[in-house]
Amino acid sequence: MNAAYEFVTGPLAWLAWGIFLLGSAYRLISMYQLAKQKDASSMAFMSWGYSLRSIVNWLIPFNALGWRKSPAMTVATFAFHICLVVVPVFLVAHVTLWTEFFGVSYATIPDNVADIMTLVVIAACLFFAGRRFMQPDVRYLTTGKDWLALIIVLAPFLTGFLAYHQALDYNLMIILHVVAGEIMLAAIPFTRLSHMVFAVFTRAYMGSEFGGVRHARDW
Repeated sequence: MNAAYEFVTGPLAWLAWGIFLLGSAYRLISMYQLAKQKDASSMAFMSWGYSLRSIVNWLIPFNALGWRKSPAMTVATFAFHICLVVVPVFLVAHVTLWTEFFGVSYATIPDNVADIMTLVVIAACLFFAGRRFMQPDVRYLTTGKDWLALIIVLAPFLTGFLAYHQALDYNLMIILHVVAGEIMLAAIPFTRLSHMVFAVFTRAYMGSEFGGVRHARDW
């Protein structure tokens, strides 16, 4: 079991980070080239000011019309994304690994807070799944790729929660947790999770078009 843990936290972790970094770079470059080929004129109206205006306004809960139209979805989305970022980055156990491997150390969040935030992520995933089942327009647009992305996100948080509370077999759960996290990391550039990479560019494009061309707001 120790050998398996060392493998998933060593060579497999490096592989996952490599796939994430190289895959993200490849997708960004290929999408930029495609944009120049298909819509070169769009590059002319890209604006830092309008881009930042759009990004900031969409980051404020209930500020955009789309957020106000679906309050429950807005609360779930913001809570989900905040916890999704904060827990992996500031969890004590994760920071300890960064310190062990790279000598990097920074502030952490208490384990009980991380525990609650993990439950928020799990609850949000269940909410999103229920919405895909029960809301007709969302159900119609849902494909296997959407379910795969949801499972990939849920897995590391669920296994991490079970490992922390030593439910089932701890050694197995912690290895599954690490592997699930690495699968999520490697999958980001190539699945629905790629919006983690592209969202800021999409928002910048929309903000620039609406602000510089249509002279209107996009939120």
